[in-house]
Amino acid sequence: MAERWAFCFVPSEAMTKKKKIKNIWLSKSLEKDFRAAHDYLTLLFKRSDVDTLIRRLHGARVVDYQAKDLLRASQTHLLEEDNPHVADQLKKIKKGKKMSPVLLVKGDGKTGITLTIADGHHRICASWYCDEDAPIACCLAELPAKR
Repeated sequence: MAERWAFCFVPSEAMTKKKKIKNIWLSKSLEKDFRAAHDYLTLLFKRSDVDTLIRRLHGARVVDYQAKDLLRASQTHLLEEDNPHVADQLKKIKKGKKMSPVLLVKGDGKTGITLTIADGHHRICASWYCDEDAPIACCLAELPAKR
């Protein structure tokens, strides 16, 4: 009779003990993040729409969303924990350094447009590794109206 082997995955301590993170967010986004968002958004939208979105992001109040919801709504994958940019953000969190709120462009479920992470994907992923339910500070801009 053949022997049966049962394999079971036992998560490591690091995987089971996510550190609860407290307020790790600045009260407003840094100017360099708006420039990065601008550069990225020019790949997706017309220049005039990008200018409108950046103005809206500058004026947006900071709201909180969970990392898992941001990743799902944007249909963006979770970057690996050892990704150099994610690792840098994790070090900042560990040291208690505050991070800039992420910059988002709201999607439209009716037309199938997903949430766009204009800047902050690495910060979202790093936060998820610490606590997927922790609030992430976000500035959210509405898409310009169709003309």
